[in-house]
Amino acid sequence: MFPTPIDKTSRAWQLTYQTMLPLALIMWLLPLIAVAIFSVKPAADFASGNYWGMPSSFDFLANYTRVFAESPMPRYILNSFFITVPTVIGAVALSCMTGFALGVYKFKGNIWIFFLFVAGNFVPFQILMVPVRDMTISLGLYDTKTGLVMFHIAFQTGFCTLFMRNFIKALPHELIEAARVEGVAEWRIFWYVVLPLMKPAIAALSVLIFTFIWNDFFWAVVLTQGPDSQPVTAGITSFNAQFGTAYHMLSAGSIIAALPPVAMFFLMQKHFIAGLTLGAVK
Repeated sequence: MFPTPIDKTSRAWQLTYQTMLPLALIMWLLPLIAVAIFSVKPAADFASGNYWGMPSSFDFLANYTRVFAESPMPRYILNSFFITVPTVIGAVALSCMTGFALGVYKFKGNIWIFFLFVAGNFVPFQILMVPVRDMTISLGLYDTKTGLVMFHIAFQTGFCTLFMRNFIKALPHELIEAARVEGVAEWRIFWYVVLPLMKPAIAALSVLIFTFIWNDFFWAVVLTQGPDSQPVTAGITSFNAQFGTAYHMLSAGSIIAALPPVAMFFLMQKHFIAGLTLGAVK
């Protein structure tokens, strides 16, 4: 079995593993820890050069209250929800149907259509930036939440279809054949037989896509501008103009922007792990 389970390795290797793992975890979390500490420091600490020391006082409530009261942060967060939730619903719903068609039906060109969905995932976004931006302007969708949602759905459906098609392909085909023998219509087979079996995959995919879209910065900057349509990842850049070098305010805004995907993961953790590991062991 590869890799070898840690409890079956030599004692020296186990000690090295137990020592390095916490260090790697701290290194990985270090930027987040630094931003979290910055977010509770008073402005006086930065004026006196106390960047990396312990806070002279904990201004957690004052800093976070200022972010909500003196900036468009509430609007940015609402925009992010208005963009992310429809995108997750749209991309997952479309990929369930395309995954069902590509995973269940055998027709000429099936594999080539599937390859097109897969190939689309490897096209760098930077190459598409100019044509997509021009297209949104010509369609009147530039600087709108609707435009951002539509393009996110289009871009994410490729990856989602790859995920769903492979999941449906692994389901017992005898269930579908039995339903057909009973005379059940194809759409009923999808709705009442296949879709209930896809719940773990839908949950896992929803968490992934929610995180991807919420944390998207590239398309948010390219396709939107201003607090009326920008999500929180793009909107937080305006903090530089508003708060200048007030690192505690920038850090507090960043922590607020990062919380929803983290909360989403912990709420859906059980379903997320079940969806990823389903079929791994038979």
